[in-house]
Amino acid sequence: MIRTREQLLDEYLVASARVGDRRALELLARRWHGKLLAHAWRCIGDADLAREAAQEGWVEILRGIGGLRDERAFPAWAFQIVTRRCARRVGRLRRDRALAAAAAAEPVEAATLPGESDAPAVARLRAALADLPPDQRAAVGLFYLEDLGVAGTATALNVPAGTVKTRLMHARRKLRAALEGDA
Repeated sequence: MIRTREQLLDEYLVASARVGDRRALELLARRWHGKLLAHAWRCIGDADLAREAAQEGWVEILRGIGGLRDERAFPAWAFQIVTRRCARRVGRLRRDRALAAAAAAEPVEAATLPGESDAPAVARLRAALADLPPDQRAAVGLFYLEDLGVAGTATALNVPAGTVKTRLMHARRKLRAALEGDA
């Protein structure tokens, strides 16, 4: 597999951060915070809880980056950490109120897509993504928006690859129906 410049830069930053380079760690955080925050939002569906989960994830990433042996594993590893933090937050949220009520109360504007514009098609896609259940929304985001592939998405979500494929299948079906007006 041919790696992009972005991937090579991330690998370099991870390797440098692993040996204590604070500047590399700062650049890595700048490059990845938005992605991890977007993933947290896709998992939780609540902007404030997503910010908290992403921040907690960064604390764990900073503590554990020295033990990461393969720089190429950083994306799936970091997404997995944030996924676990989100799961803990959702668990707390479920004790306080139903998850469905929390997700339904969130505005569609909280979702962002790379290179998005105000075009009506993008707004419809954003709304359709926001209507997906959190597990499907997270799988779609990691697979399509973060280009992790099935194995990387499975690792990040801490589920089997077959579960990722099933979530993607159901999500595609729901998105197709919503975008074609059959929903």
